[in-house]
Amino acid sequence: MTHLLSLSVMLLAPHASDAATAVSDEEAIKATATDYAMGWYEGDAKRMERALHPDLAKRVLMPDPRSGKMEIEQMSAMTLVQHTRSGAGTRTPTDRRKVNITVFDVFGNAASAKLEMHDWVDYMHLSKIDGKWVIVNVLWELTNEAKERNGLAGKG
Repeated sequence: MTHLLSLSVMLLAPHASDAATAVSDEEAIKATATDYAMGWYEGDAKRMERALHPDLAKRVLMPDPRSGKMEIEQMSAMTLVQHTRSGAGTRTPTDRRKVNITVFDVFGNAASAKLEMHDWVDYMHLSKIDGKWVIVNVLWELTNEAKERNGLAGKG
């Protein structure tokens, strides 16, 4: 009986540790997504850069202005940091700034999350590199309200 109890405790111990790691990973992922969002809204390029992997690929499906055909547009980490530095996100009024983060899954050094902001929704893939979560991929979509404001409603 003592041996069986010892075996049960040994089998449960790693799971308890994994649960604690998952909680701290989820908090770190949310902190990374918050740096990304608030860096954008506050024009804080350093905060944005801290959230991104240098090889970030940020993509959106948009209609080509000439042909109307839907095409993938891509933005690099450097371009996103430059847009942040230029203050593009600071134009969003403070009372309209939205930051809702949902972590879908964490497995090892990979994670998937959703970030809802004022005018768009970002679906993110993150990697844990040297103990730090960074955003590697973003696929985003404008909200219906933003599409209507920009004459894109019903496209795509």
